[in-house]
Amino acid sequence: MKRVLLGSCFLLALGCGDKRNNPKPEAATYRITEDFEGARKDAYATGELPLNTGIWEFDDALIWGGAFQADAKNGKRAVRIRNTGSISTAFQVSNLEMVYFKHGLFGNDAPATWHLYMAPDGEGFQQVGEEMTTSSHTLKLDSFAVSDTGKVRFRIVKTGGGRLNIDDIVFKGTGESGIVLGEPGTWEGGGYDPADEEPRGVEKGEDAPPSVGDNSNMLFGNPSDADDNIINYSNYLIDHHYYVLSYNRDRGTPNWVSWHLDEANITGEVGRQDNFAPYIGIPQSWYVVSHASYTGSGFNRGHNCPSADRTSSYEANSSTFLMTNMIPQAPENNGGPWADLENEIRAQVRNGREAYIIMGLYGKGGKGDNGEAETIDNGKITVPARIWKVALLLTKGDDDLARVTADTRIIAVDMPNSNDVDERWQNYQVSVDAIEQQTGYDLFANLPEDIQRAVEGAVVVDF
Repeated sequence: MKRVLLGSCFLLALGCGDKRNNPKPEAATYRITEDFEGARKDAYATGELPLNTGIWEFDDALIWGGAFQADAKNGKRAVRIRNTGSISTAFQVSNLEMVYFKHGLFGNDAPATWHLYMAPDGEGFQQVGEEMTTSSHTLKLDSFAVSDTGKVRFRIVKTGGGRLNIDDIVFKGTGESGIVLGEPGTWEGGGYDPADEEPRGVEKGEDAPPSVGDNSNMLFGNPSDADDNIINYSNYLIDHHYYVLSYNRDRGTPNWVSWHLDEANITGEVGRQDNFAPYIGIPQSWYVVSHASYTGSGFNRGHNCPSADRTSSYEANSSTFLMTNMIPQAPENNGGPWADLENEIRAQVRNGREAYIIMGLYGKGGKGDNGEAETIDNGKITVPARIWKVALLLTKGDDDLARVTADTRIIAVDMPNSNDVDERWQNYQVSVDAIEQQTGYDLFANLPEDIQRAVEGAVVVDF
């Protein structure tokens, strides 16, 4: 492996000649950037990874090498740290004056807190500055002054909140840096292998919505009269406690997913778990969709019930990563207007409302990163043509069914599942009636007929 020592005196035409006639040249200033490009570590497991600047140590951190749109990054790749993970230099940097780096949040994760540590030669790591908080989903630049100009190592430790992206770390100093440039590589410990995932179910915690009554996931009805009889393979009811869905065996996706949302569900107690897994309760004779089913397809594993709608516990957030909650979603849709719509509904909830939400799909054929496709996973999973969502918004209170009036606010959206989607979700607002006509569902069957007619026929356009 070819390596180049940085920070040395550069030989200029008149700068390093006869020492008797020329003054001693000033030490060169160096500025060395670690951009994390070219390297790959697709697992959170602890391990070392060769990067451009040298060997780095990763603990509950990775550099995703796939086509993931949710990382805050400059270029194609950035470090992603979860839980209380860290990244550290296994090498030392000399004559350092400043360290710059960019940081942002992964996807729609909650704000993250973290510390920067420095270890002088022969000593342990010591905290540099105060605890930092990252609240932006785009990269922001920060810097730290370094008073110890000897040999030092650095460590970034995440202490809480959502997943943290780090990119473009710059070491700036004067003299010999001690950094030896090399070629970035792939972690020898291997990458993430979806085949290793064991199917799992949902552990119901105390934070799960009630099964019936106020705040239950299907208070307003069962849109397609789904049940849990295996004969009904195209309309099979599954209760994941934190949301309820109708599953379609032949499409390999849900038909619709229904859940209740209030402030108790979005406390930010945990971040995004990213623990995708097949659902253990799929009938034995049915095809079981896995994380690997979407790999290389050009479509995201699009959540129906979003991860960010269930941050009150590990059990709640993990439930959203079951593959029964996923659809093949165009990346520009998923990370664009659809994410904005999800954020808008959560903002309404944080402002004193609660929401009853149903998301679903219909049709066949979407446009992802690899172009148009009707199916993925060798035909086992159908790509929907359209994706819709309905959210009924109430001020927080009790006896929710009885409180719905003709003036109750409803957001209803029907979007194309395409990378060519418009960036504003507001441009896809429709009536509930329009969605029912396309799907054949009865979305608010438990409301009185006169109230249904009033709320389902309106199109709200003032968001």
